[in-house]
Amino acid sequence: MLCFMDISKLKTYSINARKSKVDKSFLARPLPAKAGFRSFLNSLPNLLKAKELREIVAAIVCARKKKKPVLLMMGAHVVKCGLSPLVVEFLKKGIFTSVSTNGAGIIHDFELAYCGRTSEDVACTIKDGSFGMARQTAEFLNGAIADGADKGLGLGASVGRWIEAEKLRYRKLSIAAACFRLGRLLSVHVALGTDIIHQHPSCDGARTGEATLRDFRSLTEEVARLDGGGVVVNFGSAVILPEVFLKALSVARNLTGRVRDFTTVNFDMNFHYRPHQNIVTRPLDGCGRGYYILGHHEIMMPLLFQAITEAGTI
Repeated sequence: MLCFMDISKLKTYSINARKSKVDKSFLARPLPAKAGFRSFLNSLPNLLKAKELREIVAAIVCARKKKKPVLLMMGAHVVKCGLSPLVVEFLKKGIFTSVSTNGAGIIHDFELAYCGRTSEDVACTIKDGSFGMARQTAEFLNGAIADGADKGLGLGASVGRWIEAEKLRYRKLSIAAACFRLGRLLSVHVALGTDIIHQHPSCDGARTGEATLRDFRSLTEEVARLDGGGVVVNFGSAVILPEVFLKALSVARNLTGRVRDFTTVNFDMNFHYRPHQNIVTRPLDGCGRGYYILGHHEIMMPLLFQAITEAGTI
């Protein structure tokens, strides 16, 4: 036989006395046609990721007001998504104080600067062994890296210097050239064998390794300056940059005994374990704030850029 409790004896309370997580003031607001971007941003719900986006913008603006660094780390896909002009403008406005990328980042950066085009059809060219065999890409980048290494430069500065010196036709699109012109750090973190220029006889492993190690050590100095309000923004690097950042942070803390109270943000199209651990979680552990925002780079970076621009305080 089924037995039911007497629900007529339930204890209830007034909803007016209850704490609620969603208030009418948090809700989205429809906008009229031709409303400006600031109105659009203010119309977003003050909840979840929209709320976090506002907090990220505020953290970046606050960092620059305090003269603290805002470090951009990015995968090469950011360049392939057509976002180089925004990164260059971020640098010119002093929003990003340095850029870190992987070896593929400088490949797409150079090709855009050289001929205004990049990103080959891998599925097609891998069939006949022509994938990655572009002559100019390998000769220019391997030459720049070797020359820069001999001059005591890091890998990023070596590439930016050559793009500027050779006056490549579309160099205004180059993040590497912009960093070189502005005196900003571009650190390039190479895993030998992962990039098409490593296939070519012009690649010098010793010089490449020497130059990329210099960039790692320069990055540790930038990371040390995060202490007390800096920001790290990672766009789309799922493995290399999260690993590099964690090691750079360990070195910086080992040598300074500090590097606390900063903000980290990971923007990516998918959720990945390594950025979540190495960017958003492990570096902070109660001494800062980490965010993970999912969305396509070609939407999220312009949104972030315009939101910061509208803040108008840098």
